[in-house]
Amino acid sequence: MLQTVGRTPLVELTRFDPAARFRLYAKLEAHNPGGSIKDRSALELLRGAISEGRVIPGRSVVVESSSGNLGIGLAQACRYFGVRFVCVVDPRANRQNIAVMRALGAEVEVVTTIDPVSGEYLPVRLRRVREILAGTEDAYCPDQYANPLNPRSHHATMREICEAVPGGPDYLFCATSSCGTLRGCAEYAREQRLPVAIVAVDAEGSVIFGREPAPRLIPGHGAAVRPALHQDGLADEVVHVSDLDCVVNCRRLAHREAILAGGSAGAVLAAVRRVGGRIPAGAACVVILPDRGERYLDTIYDDDWVASHFGDVAHLWKEHVPVAEAATC
Repeated sequence: MLQTVGRTPLVELTRFDPAARFRLYAKLEAHNPGGSIKDRSALELLRGAISEGRVIPGRSVVVESSSGNLGIGLAQACRYFGVRFVCVVDPRANRQNIAVMRALGAEVEVVTTIDPVSGEYLPVRLRRVREILAGTEDAYCPDQYANPLNPRSHHATMREICEAVPGGPDYLFCATSSCGTLRGCAEYAREQRLPVAIVAVDAEGSVIFGREPAPRLIPGHGAAVRPALHQDGLADEVVHVSDLDCVVNCRRLAHREAILAGGSAGAVLAAVRRVGGRIPAGAACVVILPDRGERYLDTIYDDDWVASHFGDVAHLWKEHVPVAEAATC
Protein backbone atom coordinates (compact mmCIF):
# COMPACT_ATOMS: atom_id res chain seq x y z
CA MET A 1 0.00 0.00 0.00
CA LEU A 2 2.72 2.47 0.93
CA GLN A 3 4.31 2.02 -2.50
CA THR A 4 1.31 3.87 -3.95
CA VAL A 5 2.27 7.12 -2.16
CA GLY A 6 3.34 9.74 -4.70
CA ARG A 7 3.29 9.66 -8.51
CA THR A 8 -0.07 11.43 -8.42
CA PRO A 9 -1.71 12.59 -11.67
CA LEU A 10 -1.36 16.05 -13.15
CA VAL A 11 -4.23 17.35 -15.28
CA GLU A 12 -4.75 20.49 -17.34
CA LEU A 13 -7.61 22.73 -16.19
CA THR A 14 -9.13 24.07 -19.41
CA ARG A 15 -12.50 25.20 -18.03
CA PHE A 16 -11.67 26.84 -14.70
CA ASP A 17 -10.80 30.14 -16.39
CA PRO A 18 -11.41 29.91 -20.16
CA ALA A 19 -10.26 33.51 -20.64
CA ALA A 20 -6.80 32.84 -19.19
CA ARG A 21 -3.91 33.38 -21.60
CA PHE A 22 -1.76 30.84 -19.78
CA ARG A 23 -1.96 27.07 -19.33
CA LEU A 24 -3.14 25.88 -15.93
CA TYR A 25 -2.29 22.44 -14.53
CA ALA A 26 -3.34 20.81 -11.26
CA LYS A 27 -1.35 18.22 -9.29
CA LEU A 28 -4.03 15.99 -7.74
CA GLU A 29 -2.64 14.92 -4.37
CA ALA A 30 -6.01 13.45 -3.34
CA HIS A 31 -4.92 10.38 -5.31
CA ASN A 32 -2.49 9.38 -2.56
CA PRO A 33 -3.82 6.36 -0.61
CA GLY A 34 -4.65 8.42 2.48
CA GLY A 35 -6.25 11.13 0.37
CA SER A 36 -3.76 13.99 0.69
CA ILE A 37 -0.28 15.31 0.03
CA LYS A 38 0.54 14.67 3.70
CA ASP A 39 0.93 10.96 2.89
CA ARG A 40 4.28 11.87 1.36
CA SER A 41 5.48 13.64 4.51
CA ALA A 42 4.12 10.99 6.85
CA LEU A 43 5.86 8.14 5.07
CA GLU A 44 9.19 9.98 4.89
CA LEU A 45 8.99 11.01 8.56
CA LEU A 46 8.22 7.50 9.79
CA ARG A 47 10.67 5.66 7.54
CA GLY A 48 13.41 8.05 8.58
CA ALA A 49 12.67 7.56 12.28
CA ILE A 50 12.67 3.76 11.89
CA SER A 51 15.92 3.73 9.91
CA GLU A 52 17.59 5.92 12.56
CA GLY A 53 16.36 3.68 15.40
CA ARG A 54 14.20 6.43 16.91
CA VAL A 55 11.07 4.35 16.32
CA ILE A 56 11.03 0.60 16.94
CA PRO A 57 7.96 -1.24 15.58
CA GLY A 58 6.10 -3.07 18.31
CA ARG A 59 7.57 -0.92 21.08
CA SER A 60 7.62 2.78 20.24
CA VAL A 61 4.75 5.27 20.39
CA VAL A 62 4.55 8.03 17.76
CA VAL A 63 2.90 11.24 18.96
CA GLU A 64 2.09 14.12 16.61
CA SER A 65 -0.07 17.24 16.29
CA SER A 66 -2.20 17.44 13.15
CA SER A 67 -5.21 19.20 11.71
CA GLY A 68 -6.15 15.89 10.13
CA ASN A 69 -4.38 14.98 6.88
CA LEU A 70 -0.92 14.26 8.31
CA GLY A 71 -2.65 12.34 11.07
CA ILE A 72 -4.27 10.08 8.49
CA GLY A 73 -0.98 9.58 6.68
CA LEU A 74 0.80 8.69 9.92
CA ALA A 75 -2.06 6.46 11.09
CA GLN A 76 -1.79 4.52 7.84
CA ALA A 77 2.01 4.21 7.93
CA CYS A 78 2.08 3.37 11.65
CA ARG A 79 -0.57 0.68 11.19
CA TYR A 80 1.48 -0.86 8.38
CA PHE A 81 4.70 -0.89 10.41
CA GLY A 82 3.03 -1.95 13.66
CA VAL A 83 3.62 1.25 15.60
CA ARG A 84 1.22 2.74 18.14
CA PHE A 85 0.13 6.25 17.12
CA VAL A 86 -1.39 9.07 19.18
CA CYS A 87 -2.66 12.12 17.29
CA VAL A 88 -3.53 15.42 18.96
CA VAL A 89 -6.12 17.46 17.08
CA ASP A 90 -8.49 20.34 17.84
CA PRO A 91 -12.20 20.97 17.18
CA ARG A 92 -11.51 22.32 13.67
CA ALA A 93 -10.40 18.85 12.52
CA ASN A 94 -13.39 17.45 10.68
CA ARG A 95 -15.19 14.39 11.93
CA GLN A 96 -14.37 12.28 8.90
CA ASN A 97 -10.62 12.75 9.35
CA ILE A 98 -10.88 11.72 12.99
CA ALA A 99 -13.00 8.71 12.06
CA VAL A 100 -10.48 7.61 9.42
CA MET A 101 -7.59 7.87 11.89
CA ARG A 102 -9.44 5.83 14.47
CA ALA A 103 -10.43 3.23 11.86
CA LEU A 104 -6.70 2.82 11.15
CA GLY A 105 -6.01 2.24 14.85
CA ALA A 106 -4.85 5.70 15.92
CA GLU A 107 -5.64 7.11 19.33
CA VAL A 108 -7.04 10.60 18.78
CA GLU A 109 -7.07 13.24 21.50
CA VAL A 110 -9.00 16.48 20.91
CA VAL A 111 -7.83 19.59 22.77
CA THR A 112 -10.61 22.11 23.39
CA THR A 113 -8.73 25.00 25.02
CA ILE A 114 -7.73 28.05 22.98
CA ASP A 115 -4.35 29.65 23.59
CA PRO A 116 -5.04 33.05 25.23
CA VAL A 117 -2.16 34.80 23.45
CA SER A 118 -2.70 33.71 19.84
CA GLY A 119 -6.40 32.87 20.08
CA GLU A 120 -5.60 29.59 18.31
CA TYR A 121 -5.54 25.88 19.14
CA LEU A 122 -2.12 25.04 17.70
CA PRO A 123 -0.01 26.16 20.69
CA VAL A 124 -2.25 24.09 22.97
CA ARG A 125 -1.92 21.07 20.68
CA LEU A 126 1.86 21.36 20.76
CA ARG A 127 1.92 21.65 24.55
CA ARG A 128 -0.24 18.54 24.83
CA VAL A 129 2.14 16.64 22.54
CA ARG A 130 5.04 17.56 24.84
CA GLU A 131 3.06 16.39 27.87
CA ILE A 132 2.32 13.01 26.27
CA LEU A 133 5.96 12.59 25.26
CA ALA A 134 7.13 13.33 28.81
CA GLY A 135 4.73 10.80 30.30
CA THR A 136 5.06 7.96 27.77
CA GLU A 137 7.91 5.49 27.57
CA ASP A 138 9.57 5.09 24.16
CA ALA A 139 7.56 7.98 22.71
CA TYR A 140 8.72 9.91 19.65
CA CYS A 141 7.39 13.01 17.90
CA PRO A 142 8.18 13.30 14.15
CA ASP A 143 7.55 17.08 14.44
CA GLN A 144 6.27 17.93 10.99
CA TYR A 145 6.83 21.62 11.70
CA ALA A 146 10.63 21.34 12.09
CA ASN A 147 11.78 17.98 10.70
CA PRO A 148 13.80 18.39 7.46
CA LEU A 149 12.44 15.05 6.26
CA ASN A 150 9.11 16.80 5.69
CA PRO A 151 10.37 19.10 2.91
CA ARG A 152 12.68 16.38 1.61
CA SER A 153 9.64 14.29 0.76
CA HIS A 154 8.48 17.04 -1.61
CA HIS A 155 11.58 17.01 -3.75
CA ALA A 156 9.76 14.13 -5.44
CA THR A 157 6.59 16.22 -5.72
CA MET A 158 8.43 18.92 -7.64
CA ARG A 159 10.32 16.40 -9.76
CA GLU A 160 7.03 14.75 -10.77
CA ILE A 161 5.61 18.16 -11.75
CA CYS A 162 8.63 18.99 -13.88
CA GLU A 163 8.45 15.65 -15.64
CA ALA A 164 4.71 15.97 -16.35
CA VAL A 165 4.41 19.58 -17.54
CA PRO A 166 5.38 20.05 -21.19
CA GLY A 167 8.46 22.27 -21.20
CA GLY A 168 8.43 22.50 -17.40
CA PRO A 169 6.46 24.86 -15.14
CA ASP A 170 6.89 28.63 -15.23
CA TYR A 171 4.84 29.24 -12.07
CA LEU A 172 4.07 27.04 -9.07
CA PHE A 173 1.28 27.97 -6.62
CA CYS A 174 1.66 26.24 -3.27
CA ALA A 175 -0.49 26.53 -0.12
CA THR A 176 1.36 26.94 3.17
CA SER A 177 0.95 25.42 6.62
CA SER A 178 3.94 23.49 7.98
CA CYS A 179 5.93 24.92 5.01
CA GLY A 180 7.03 21.40 4.12
CA THR A 181 5.64 21.44 0.58
CA LEU A 182 6.76 25.00 -0.10
CA ARG A 183 10.28 24.43 1.16
CA GLY A 184 10.70 21.06 -0.52
CA CYS A 185 9.57 22.32 -3.91
CA ALA A 186 11.71 25.46 -3.59
CA GLU A 187 14.78 23.43 -2.58
CA TYR A 188 14.42 21.12 -5.57
CA ALA A 189 13.86 24.03 -7.95
CA ARG A 190 17.01 25.75 -6.74
CA GLU A 191 19.13 22.62 -6.75
CA GLN A 192 18.09 21.97 -10.36
CA ARG A 193 18.29 25.69 -11.26
CA LEU A 194 14.77 25.65 -12.64
CA PRO A 195 13.39 28.92 -14.07
CA VAL A 196 10.13 28.65 -12.09
CA ALA A 197 8.49 31.40 -10.02
CA ILE A 198 7.14 30.02 -6.75
CA VAL A 199 4.04 31.67 -5.28
CA ALA A 200 3.27 30.88 -1.65
CA VAL A 201 -0.44 31.06 -0.82
CA ASP A 202 -1.20 31.80 2.82
CA ALA A 203 -4.41 32.36 4.75
CA GLU A 204 -5.54 35.73 6.00
CA GLY A 205 -5.00 35.49 9.76
CA SER A 206 -1.91 33.27 9.41
CA VAL A 207 1.38 34.42 10.97
CA ILE A 208 3.76 32.56 8.65
CA PHE A 209 4.76 35.64 6.67
CA GLY A 210 4.65 38.16 9.50
CA ARG A 211 1.00 39.12 9.67
CA GLU A 212 -1.03 39.43 12.87
CA PRO A 213 -2.99 36.32 13.88
CA ALA A 214 -6.72 36.25 13.26
CA PRO A 215 -9.41 33.53 13.32
CA ARG A 216 -9.39 31.07 10.42
CA LEU A 217 -11.99 28.50 9.41
CA ILE A 218 -10.18 26.25 6.93
CA PRO A 219 -8.06 23.56 8.68
CA GLY A 220 -4.60 22.85 7.33
CA HIS A 221 -4.14 26.22 5.66
CA GLY A 222 -1.97 28.83 7.35
CA ALA A 223 -0.60 28.60 10.89
CA ALA A 224 -0.93 30.30 14.26
CA VAL A 225 2.78 29.74 14.97
CA ARG A 226 5.49 30.28 12.37
CA PRO A 227 6.90 26.79 11.70
CA ALA A 228 10.60 26.15 12.11
CA LEU A 229 10.71 24.92 8.51
CA HIS A 230 9.94 28.43 7.29
CA GLN A 231 12.81 30.30 5.68
CA ASP A 232 12.86 33.78 4.21
CA GLY A 233 13.09 33.79 0.43
CA LEU A 234 11.44 30.43 -0.21
CA ALA A 235 8.80 32.09 -2.37
CA ASP A 236 9.13 34.69 -5.09
CA GLU A 237 5.73 36.07 -4.12
CA VAL A 238 3.24 35.61 -1.27
CA VAL A 239 -0.52 35.91 -1.76
CA HIS A 240 -2.93 35.95 1.19
CA VAL A 241 -6.47 34.72 0.59
CA SER A 242 -9.61 34.68 2.72
CA ASP A 243 -11.72 31.75 3.86
CA LEU A 244 -14.42 32.96 1.47
CA ASP A 245 -11.89 32.85 -1.40
CA CYS A 246 -11.33 29.18 -0.56
CA VAL A 247 -15.04 28.37 -0.50
CA VAL A 248 -15.89 30.14 -3.75
CA ASN A 249 -13.00 28.68 -5.72
CA CYS A 250 -13.48 25.14 -4.41
CA ARG A 251 -17.04 25.29 -5.65
CA ARG A 252 -15.97 26.88 -8.91
CA LEU A 253 -13.49 24.02 -9.43
CA ALA A 254 -16.15 21.40 -8.75
CA HIS A 255 -18.65 23.12 -11.04
CA ARG A 256 -16.31 23.78 -13.95
CA GLU A 257 -13.81 20.90 -13.80
CA ALA A 258 -15.74 18.22 -11.85
CA ILE A 259 -12.91 18.08 -9.30
CA LEU A 260 -13.98 17.90 -5.67
CA ALA A 261 -11.00 19.22 -3.71
CA GLY A 262 -10.26 20.45 -0.20
CA GLY A 263 -10.12 23.97 1.19
CA SER A 264 -6.54 24.89 0.35
CA ALA A 265 -7.20 23.96 -3.29
CA GLY A 266 -9.59 26.89 -3.38
CA ALA A 267 -6.85 29.03 -1.87
CA VAL A 268 -4.26 28.36 -4.59
CA LEU A 269 -6.85 28.82 -7.33
CA ALA A 270 -7.93 32.12 -5.78
CA ALA A 271 -4.28 33.20 -5.91
CA VAL A 272 -4.06 32.28 -9.60
CA ARG A 273 -7.10 34.43 -10.31
CA ARG A 274 -5.61 37.25 -8.24
CA VAL A 275 -2.31 37.45 -10.15
CA GLY A 276 -3.45 35.98 -13.46
CA GLY A 277 -3.38 39.33 -15.24
CA ARG A 278 0.39 39.50 -14.69
CA ILE A 279 1.17 36.02 -15.98
CA PRO A 280 2.60 36.05 -19.52
CA ALA A 281 0.65 34.50 -22.36
CA GLY A 282 1.55 30.87 -22.94
CA ALA A 283 3.14 30.36 -19.51
CA ALA A 284 2.65 27.04 -17.74
CA CYS A 285 1.18 27.43 -14.25
CA VAL A 286 0.84 24.58 -11.76
CA VAL A 287 -1.34 24.49 -8.66
CA ILE A 288 -0.90 21.77 -6.06
CA LEU A 289 -4.30 20.59 -4.82
CA PRO A 290 -3.43 19.05 -1.45
CA ASP A 291 -6.45 16.92 -0.55
CA ARG A 292 -9.91 15.64 -1.42
CA GLY A 293 -13.19 17.44 -0.96
CA GLU A 294 -15.18 14.64 0.65
CA ARG A 295 -13.74 15.72 4.01
CA TYR A 296 -15.31 19.16 3.58
CA LEU A 297 -18.86 18.12 2.68
CA ASP A 298 -20.23 19.47 5.96
CA THR A 299 -18.33 22.76 5.67
CA ILE A 300 -17.17 24.21 2.35
CA TYR A 301 -19.73 22.29 0.29
CA ASP A 302 -22.60 22.67 2.75
CA ASP A 303 -24.88 25.65 2.02
CA ASP A 304 -26.04 25.97 5.62
CA TRP A 305 -22.46 26.10 6.96
CA VAL A 306 -21.45 28.65 4.34
CA ALA A 307 -24.51 30.78 5.04
CA SER A 308 -23.84 30.70 8.78
CA HIS A 309 -20.34 32.12 8.27
CA PHE A 310 -20.61 34.28 5.18
CA GLY A 311 -24.25 35.14 4.62
CA ASP A 312 -26.77 34.24 1.95
CA VAL A 313 -25.30 31.64 -0.40
CA ALA A 314 -27.13 32.79 -3.53
CA HIS A 315 -25.91 36.34 -2.94
CA LEU A 316 -22.32 35.14 -2.58
CA TRP A 317 -22.35 33.30 -5.87
CA LYS A 318 -23.84 36.27 -7.70
CA GLU A 319 -21.11 38.49 -6.27
CA HIS A 320 -18.12 36.21 -6.83
CA VAL A 321 -18.90 34.15 -9.96
CA PRO A 322 -20.56 34.96 -13.31
CA VAL A 323 -24.34 35.12 -13.19
CA ALA A 324 -24.87 32.19 -15.55
CA GLU A 325 -22.61 30.01 -13.41
CA ALA A 326 -24.14 31.21 -10.13
CA ALA A 327 -27.54 30.02 -11.29
CA THR A 328 -26.32 26.41 -11.32
CA CYS A 329 -23.83 26.42 -8.43
